[in-house]
Amino acid sequence: MQTNKEKVLIGIVGPCSAGKSTLVAGLKKRGFNAKQIAQEHSYVKDMWQRTINLNTLIFLQVSYATAQERRKLNWSPKEYETQQHRLRSARKYADFYLETDGLTPEEIVDEVLRFIATLKS
Repeated sequence: MQTNKEKVLIGIVGPCSAGKSTLVAGLKKRGFNAKQIAQEHSYVKDMWQRTINLNTLIFLQVSYATAQERRKLNWSPKEYETQQHRLRSARKYADFYLETDGLTPEEIVDEVLRFIATLKS
């Protein structure tokens, strides 16, 4: 039997190294239905809307410097800006926006869980 948590589909978007995979894993571990959407790699500006029927969209933001610290990505600031451009629609329509610089993976999950708790009210 599906719980209410499992029925709600939460989409996660953001640039590389923002914490999307870690957040999805943390939410799934707690029984939520969450999916990472690779909007940062798509030229289709509203891919996040087309791929799955979301109930909630969460946008994780990370600076270029922090992304480079988290993962040694072979990309330039221009490529980071390209991702930011591709994410503009998702950023605009996100239900929750979180800057992840300076946050641990656990803190990111906790912040999102606090947001999700407000949806039930």
